[in-house]
Amino acid sequence: MTTDKTLRVAVIGYAFMGKAHSQAWRNVAAYFDVPAVEQAVLVGRNAGEVAAAAARFGWAESATDWREVIARDDIDIIDVCAPGNMHAEIAIAALEAGKHVIVEKPIANSVEEAERMLAAAEAATARGQHAIVNFNYRRVPAIEVARQLVAEGRIGPIRHVRAAYLQDWLNDPSSPMSWRLRRETAGSGALGDLGSHIADLIQHVTGESLDEVSGGLRTFVAERPGGEGGDGGIKGSGGGALEQVTVDDAAWGTAQLSGGGVAQLEVTRLALGKKNGLTLEIFGEHGSLCFDLENLNELWFFDGADSAGRQGFRRILVTEADHPWVGAWWPDGHIIGWEHTFVHQFAAFLNSIRDDTPSSPSFAEGLRVQRVLAAIEASSAEGSRRVRVAD
Repeated sequence: MTTDKTLRVAVIGYAFMGKAHSQAWRNVAAYFDVPAVEQAVLVGRNAGEVAAAAARFGWAESATDWREVIARDDIDIIDVCAPGNMHAEIAIAALEAGKHVIVEKPIANSVEEAERMLAAAEAATARGQHAIVNFNYRRVPAIEVARQLVAEGRIGPIRHVRAAYLQDWLNDPSSPMSWRLRRETAGSGALGDLGSHIADLIQHVTGESLDEVSGGLRTFVAERPGGEGGDGGIKGSGGGALEQVTVDDAAWGTAQLSGGGVAQLEVTRLALGKKNGLTLEIFGEHGSLCFDLENLNELWFFDGADSAGRQGFRRILVTEADHPWVGAWWPDGHIIGWEHTFVHQFAAFLNSIRDDTPSSPSFAEGLRVQRVLAAIEASSAEGSRRVRVAD
């Protein structure tokens, strides 16, 4: 069922991710040919704070009860930026109420929750609804080009993949507790927060699945002062009594790709000096690709077909109108940034609603990532033994 009507959006959550999503909703229809959207409601627990955020980010109104917002007939899209323990309940309720749904990554805190969400999404798809998980790094233009090169066979059969996502915002032991450090709210630590991104990117760019893993988890700072992160659980102040950290600070794994290659994954939130360091390297029989999020407008490509005297990594500056997404923004050579990936994701989602075409990243893809994370966790609990990723 296609649509050209104005789609009214409600975002649940107003801190770090809520801010990023708000910026994207504010800009998507201005730069891309998509259905018109209206920033209808911003939802949060603190009435004063969410009202101030709504005014600042361009929302028509604010609310504190997400259930009441979902029940409204004038809301078309529910965008979930709440902590992970709320994803399943909100998403399933929204789908059952006839809404289109976006859920921040990871899709849920457990495989069981993700399976229930997928079942609800599949039932909703039959009614013309759409649902995605916001793996926004898929929409980096350089990542899109990397995927194209792999699909075209330019690097040949894949032998090795190395992916790392390194941050340092928890390196200071005095950094306070937040929902991101409690298993009951976050599900996991760096594994879910960062590992979900690179597990998705590996599978998305290579077109292969991570089938078997051997991995580990480590918590370096076992206790932190009580308090609450003030910006989506990332920044804040503590000073209270020490509390137990119940999630991992770092995670790693070696995985078997479905095509026979090997992948290495590493994530941490304690890599001092690395603010948001995501790298993806793919080595094939005939070529290689390297991407660094800190230079997200660039992709490095080694073409083994070049003559020996001319071989070397070449830099592709992914800022031309011919590149995915770029033509909607600025003249050739003008760079884009991290925030644009959310705009691209929402543009793709809105067009899938308008044209009634499959939405991506789907809940099925989100579940697949959740199963990879669960396999790494199971492997760590059993001495890093090899664990098959459930189908």
